[in-house]
Amino acid sequence: MSKTEDFFNYITAGYTTKGDYIPVGAAMLDGETITGAHIKIPLKTMNRHGLIAGATGTGKTKSLQVLAENLSERGVPVLLMDIKGDLSGLAQPSPGHPKITERHEKIGLPFDAKKFPVEILTLSEQNGVRLRATISEFGPVLLSRILDLSDVQAGIVAVLFQYCDDNKLPILDLKDFKKILQYATNEGKEEFERSYGRISTASTGAILRKVVELEQQGADLFFGETSFEVDDLQRIDEDGRGYINIIRLTDIQDRPKLFSTFMLSLLAEIYSTFPEQGDSDRPELVIFIDEAHLIFNEASKALLNQIESIVKLIRSKGVGLYFVTQNPTDVPEEVLGQLGLKVQHALRAFTANDRKAIKLTAQNYPDSDYYDTTEVLTSLGIGEALVSALDEKGRPTPLAATMMRAPMSRMDVLSDTELSDLLGGSALVKKYNDTIDRESAYELLNTKIAKADAEEAKEKAKKEQEALDRASSKSSRRSRGQYQRMDPIVKVLTSATFIRSVFGILTKVLKK
Repeated sequence: MSKTEDFFNYITAGYTTKGDYIPVGAAMLDGETITGAHIKIPLKTMNRHGLIAGATGTGKTKSLQVLAENLSERGVPVLLMDIKGDLSGLAQPSPGHPKITERHEKIGLPFDAKKFPVEILTLSEQNGVRLRATISEFGPVLLSRILDLSDVQAGIVAVLFQYCDDNKLPILDLKDFKKILQYATNEGKEEFERSYGRISTASTGAILRKVVELEQQGADLFFGETSFEVDDLQRIDEDGRGYINIIRLTDIQDRPKLFSTFMLSLLAEIYSTFPEQGDSDRPELVIFIDEAHLIFNEASKALLNQIESIVKLIRSKGVGLYFVTQNPTDVPEEVLGQLGLKVQHALRAFTANDRKAIKLTAQNYPDSDYYDTTEVLTSLGIGEALVSALDEKGRPTPLAATMMRAPMSRMDVLSDTELSDLLGGSALVKKYNDTIDRESAYELLNTKIAKADAEEAKEKAKKEQEALDRASSKSSRRSRGQYQRMDPIVKVLTSATFIRSVFGILTKVLKK
């Protein structure tokens, strides 16, 4: 048996599945594609998380697109983070190309151009379904971790939330939270001290500065109503295909704090609301996080711990997480160790640090009798990748240098007209894009403060009037007392009887 035949049998046996699967391409040996040696990812293991990595321009986005398309086709909804703005083409079929046809002939798979059901979402003012969440939904623990607060500051946040719960003050957006922060050490200081103990002005000032930092990255657009319901990420169209939900993030690349805030809140919400799935035959939702380093680079230790916990636990909810980044070292080891599928595109060894990173990356893959992993990592072409997955029993599949199949949808962005038409037919745009600013903590506290100020002013005016009345009464009594103490002779001389007598005498004298 030749080496090629042996390799073909090795790959075929290693990627045999009983259930449904996603064919991502065909294995390669010594730079040649082995037609029919298909690399199949069992649908059952797609909730075991994964990694798509590689240098710029090596085909990461296209691999992501292939996985998203095939998941959708099999009725699994998908959520994509579109950092570079080139994934909206999933809503239109591929125009085809001779090179695509040639590629698929080598792989041994037919090529069908298709479009997929797509929903465009946004965190900012870009066109799309607005994603929002309220401060109350975050809760004190998650909010404190996002703001990277100390234990003392986190305790104050917990007290503020408790106060708002006790007094039925909804905390919906950042202006609500800032208002309660200020109220706790100003107008409401005595009230807080009576019920919850003294709150330090220095601590609330430090928390406020953290809130302003988050606000400057656009978080004021994210916090508020109407809150996005994660169940809307699980929609299936009339043909039984899962919706591909694309979050447009092209304008927040320089605001990683907002990105990590959103991602953590989304994962926490999914984990708390999705039911336990156990060991099911298909995932309920698959999430692809492009430019994943934006989450990890800006995350505090507490935030990283929270992310790692969710990655470990969310699999039981039937949710798969796939991190897309340039280098596997961008992902913390605790998270990397949880990833079952790895699609590693080429890495470039331009510097000594690059070469070290490549050696470390090679160690993350199973040993192979057919490849020098370190060498293959630097010699892969565009649209080629090293693939390692899990079989249906959770065992690593054979490492395979793979000629990846081409996307069935357009590998380009939608035009403005196409995007407008897509959004015009969206039921979610109608549901979420009206901003609601109902009465909440900000308005209720302002009313409470205004009422207290009015009562204080009324009380002050009453006291001032009472003081004036007392002063007037005292003056009147003093006048009467002075009159009573007057000399008897003066009293006689100023009396009316005496004056009439004097006038009578003068009248008689003048007549004479």
